[in-house]
Amino acid sequence: MTKTSFIFSKKTYVLLFFFGLAGIAMMFTNACSSGDNKKNKSITQDSLLYLNHSDSAKYVGMNTCRQCHQSIYNTFIETGMGKSFDHATRQKSSGNFSKAEIYDRFSDLHYRAFWDHDSLFFKEFRLEGRDTVFQRTEQVNYIIGSGQHTNSHMYSVNGYVYQMPMTFYTQKKKWDLPPGFENGVNTRFSRKIGLECMSCHNGYPDFVLGSENKFEHLPTGIDCERCHGPGSIHVEQRQTGSRIDTSKYIDYSIVNPAKLSIDAQFDICQRCHLQGNAILKEGRSFFDFKPGQKLSEYISVFLPKYKNADDEFIMASHADRLKQSPCFIKSYERVKNKSALKPYKEAMTCVTCHNPHVSVKQTNKDVFNDACLNCHNQSSAGSQQFAVGANQSTLQIAHSKLPTDNWKNCVSCHMPASGSTDIPHVSVHDHYIRKPISTNEKEKIKEFVGLFSVNEKNPDKITKARAYLDQYEKFEQNPVYLDSTVYFLDQVKDLQKKAGTLIKLYFIKQQYDKIIATVQQLGPKKAYDSVFTRKSYDNAHAWSAYQVAEAYSGENYPREALKWFQRACDLAPYNLDFRSKLASTLVNMKDLQKASEQYEFIIKENPKFVSAYSNLGYIKLVTGFPAEAIRLYTIGGKLDPDNEALLLNLAGYYIYMKDKSMARKQLEHVLKRNPTNQRAKMVLDQLKTI
Repeated sequence: MTKTSFIFSKKTYVLLFFFGLAGIAMMFTNACSSGDNKKNKSITQDSLLYLNHSDSAKYVGMNTCRQCHQSIYNTFIETGMGKSFDHATRQKSSGNFSKAEIYDRFSDLHYRAFWDHDSLFFKEFRLEGRDTVFQRTEQVNYIIGSGQHTNSHMYSVNGYVYQMPMTFYTQKKKWDLPPGFENGVNTRFSRKIGLECMSCHNGYPDFVLGSENKFEHLPTGIDCERCHGPGSIHVEQRQTGSRIDTSKYIDYSIVNPAKLSIDAQFDICQRCHLQGNAILKEGRSFFDFKPGQKLSEYISVFLPKYKNADDEFIMASHADRLKQSPCFIKSYERVKNKSALKPYKEAMTCVTCHNPHVSVKQTNKDVFNDACLNCHNQSSAGSQQFAVGANQSTLQIAHSKLPTDNWKNCVSCHMPASGSTDIPHVSVHDHYIRKPISTNEKEKIKEFVGLFSVNEKNPDKITKARAYLDQYEKFEQNPVYLDSTVYFLDQVKDLQKKAGTLIKLYFIKQQYDKIIATVQQLGPKKAYDSVFTRKSYDNAHAWSAYQVAEAYSGENYPREALKWFQRACDLAPYNLDFRSKLASTLVNMKDLQKASEQYEFIIKENPKFVSAYSNLGYIKLVTGFPAEAIRLYTIGGKLDPDNEALLLNLAGYYIYMKDKSMARKQLEHVLKRNPTNQRAKMVLDQLKTI
């Protein structure tokens, strides 16, 4: 909480005591009205006024809200938001299980979905002829997606949540690999579902600080408080008998989005319906934004812009596309134009067409067309005529070539349904409202212009640098993004401020010497004791410490590497990849006892962590416990039949046991899956001489 908002909250409670709720509501209303005359002040004032922006406000859950708002709950629970996430039950699933099987030719793995009583399972298997040579079966714990477009599936291991390798695409009634698993990058059962993903596809979870994907509790669907803010103060006031006439006054104990400014309304929707490259502001997390606040103070969302690519868009880009529409732009300008004789009271927003409390499936199509005709069905002298200046007869003439009455189906032509660039087998309406694009326009060669923040006009240099760097790391390995990162970082003179981003840039470019030089320039003790010390939900400082550790390891400074790996684990104790690297460094330094303790911790935390079995098995073998080694290798092999490190260790085990035939079999398996593995080639050649 800021110092300003804390002082205001204390004043608020004093005023509530002396004046009563109705009086303070009126005073707040007057304050808000006077602020409307000051440019760009309304959101800031909203943020100060709403009591549930205080750190003392807590989330109470949708079932608490329904006690007073049962009718709204009944319709909302049937919306895409209300059905966004739930346990894997027959009722939740939209899948067709009569032929629920797919094949990934790149990994040579089959997948089959099936029910066993009321539990859903995915079976992964490999065939050689008619023989099953490998199989793994995992229970599905959660289904994500309302079923309007997809059902994707997740499983949990001691709270660590991962996406599974089957998605049902409901529009085409088809099973296939999930987005991002195609074309040889099938991560099988190991794609981590972190806070960024979960916080948009679900209500706020209980996330374990210091992890990437561990949750103590997951709610079941997006809930009321994602749009209205935490409800504890509102509930407390109602339980004590306090009432506010909301037809006259704003109830500042809870956010009603309809009472917010246009920009603040959009920010609520943009929090999740503005998918892209989301860059958190320094010290912020995906938990922090609350309805009524300014989103750009917490997150800046970047998208690449191209010339001649207006028809391309990603799935959750509704806000960005709508804001490009002349309908929105002109209505927004009229609302903001205080000098106009009759400025509009309302601009076009998401709720112009969508009632967030009612499913789009239950919304009559006339609602959408009527929203268009509300402005495009006026006479040329009408007060609302600002976009096309056409009355109904003009519209009929302009659309005379269409079948009878089809001219009223505005969405079909002006918001055409098509596939998004990031999700296969899915058709969605493009929210960029405009005249249909000609074939010639579509055929023009697109040209990259740059990354632009959709929700912030002038992001600072560090934010821009981080955006370009993340674009390279997460989406597209185009060197121009790294060049742009360097360009913006060069404009920041404060080394400590840009150190984390600079180290990440050097890490991606594998310039380990420059990482070490940066740490030296900061001062090694200062960097360790003062700079990279903050625990956070995004583990930003932990990642910096890890990257510094990798640099020291790569430059053959094992003791320094060990220290920084330990720092990464201290900041993010449940990032098991960090622990695995700490353990491998201990192995290299011959401290096998401490390394074993780290691997045992990993296996206890997540019994599906394959590399821990491989590495702990190696320790057991070299310390004279071959039976324990083969037990661990066997467990790991049942989880991942193609893990190269495990197969190489297994070959080492068989060489130790003087079983050249089985050793050769492991090495040949590695080379079958990856013919470029030089270590496997070398050991196989050595076997021929033994």
